[in-house]
Amino acid sequence: MMEFIIRDKIISFKELEQNIFKYICQCGCEMTRIILEDYDKELEETRDKKAYRHKGSRATSIKTVFGEVNYERTVYKHVNEAGKAEWIYLLDEAMAMDKIGLISTNLAEKIVETVTKESYRGTADVVSQTTGQVISHGGAWNLVQKLGDKICAEEKALVDEMDAGAIVGEEVTPILFEEMDGVYISMQGKDRPGKKRSREMKVSVAYKGWQNDGKTNTKLVGKIMTAGMENANEFQAIREAMLQKKYNTDEIEIRILNGDGGSWIKDPYEPETVFQLDRFHIYQAIIRKISDKKAQKAIRELLDEDKIEACFAYIEVYATSVESPDATDKGSKKAIELLEYLKKNQEGLIPYQRRGIKLPKEQPGIVYKNLGTQENHNCSVITQRMKHRRMSWSITGANNIAKLLVRKENKTLYDTIERYTDGIIMAARLNEVMEVLSAAKTPKYDGKGNKDGNIQKGHFALRDAMMTGSRKALIKAFS
Repeated sequence: MMEFIIRDKIISFKELEQNIFKYICQCGCEMTRIILEDYDKELEETRDKKAYRHKGSRATSIKTVFGEVNYERTVYKHVNEAGKAEWIYLLDEAMAMDKIGLISTNLAEKIVETVTKESYRGTADVVSQTTGQVISHGGAWNLVQKLGDKICAEEKALVDEMDAGAIVGEEVTPILFEEMDGVYISMQGKDRPGKKRSREMKVSVAYKGWQNDGKTNTKLVGKIMTAGMENANEFQAIREAMLQKKYNTDEIEIRILNGDGGSWIKDPYEPETVFQLDRFHIYQAIIRKISDKKAQKAIRELLDEDKIEACFAYIEVYATSVESPDATDKGSKKAIELLEYLKKNQEGLIPYQRRGIKLPKEQPGIVYKNLGTQENHNCSVITQRMKHRRMSWSITGANNIAKLLVRKENKTLYDTIERYTDGIIMAARLNEVMEVLSAAKTPKYDGKGNKDGNIQKGHFALRDAMMTGSRKALIKAFS
């Protein structure tokens, strides 16, 4: 067959591949329809006929990776305990299809995996080109909003459980390292805060230490990442609830918190947390506020040597030395701003290792190091997807996709998707349909009756369409 196609140039391999793919997707849709309608018929026959009165069939569809499957399922009238009539689809209930809409887990995973990397329009293009299902950017957006809403509801429920004292994590660690920072996201018109274009998304990472990979690299152990557009109190509660779900926090002897000194960061859920000012933000502030390179170096050296008072004195002298009658010269003012920033966070200027704090003994395979991984996580998880591509967000839209991004980083995204998409059909049912549809396993003649045996006859895809070279090749290949 292939030699015939190539020799006579009836069809390119690309066209052949595309058309076979479409044909297989059509077969997949038909198989799914048969499975669903067969299952619905089984539920109809085994139902409690007194409780569920048959009221006819209704057409519907489910989106899958091989296309949109149109099928019919039976609707029933049911009187609930309150005496009110309800209209019930037993198939939807049996397959848990009342979650985020009629969409398969496989397709939802494909859309969500793509949307964590691409824009909604880019996601629609990728999914439409690589599956049998054509979706719009609006369809991808709708899925993210529905799934994000479900995750937010999960987080709220988890906070309620924590407040009720119903959460006790299983993992034990004597020390917990925490880092927090904000990422400013460009907002859409109505959600812009006054004249500003952006709002702060809160992001955190918590872990119990570092683990060597046997070379020069280390990785975080027991990492939990959190992000969202909630206010400070709500965010801190969500973050703490997620930690308590994983860790037995009663067994934690000490917590070390690394941050930029923001008010919401320095007010953690656990009041005895040891705070240290993030070194990256210290050096960044020095560069932004002090223009003289030698002065920058001197300030950094004093801080690195833990000579805090000497550092403050040096900045004061520097601010005085650069005073100018020129009102446009901000050198002295910026130096004073740096001094105020450092004094405001004075208790966190010395790294935790050099404060004389008695740290718990390191667990096997885990080491303690300098903190400072938050900026990297901000970039790789949030910034690359949500900034620098002329994107703007609503508060809800930014919050929802952030929930997906951090669940992907925490490796819990696919479990979440599966909870809110389609149910399960037993493999045996699929095998039954495969046997019915497989002409290769069906005898041409078996005993009395129809000489075609059990072959299910129906319309052959493309046979009645306008004949092109590729269609002739496909019909010849599958006839």
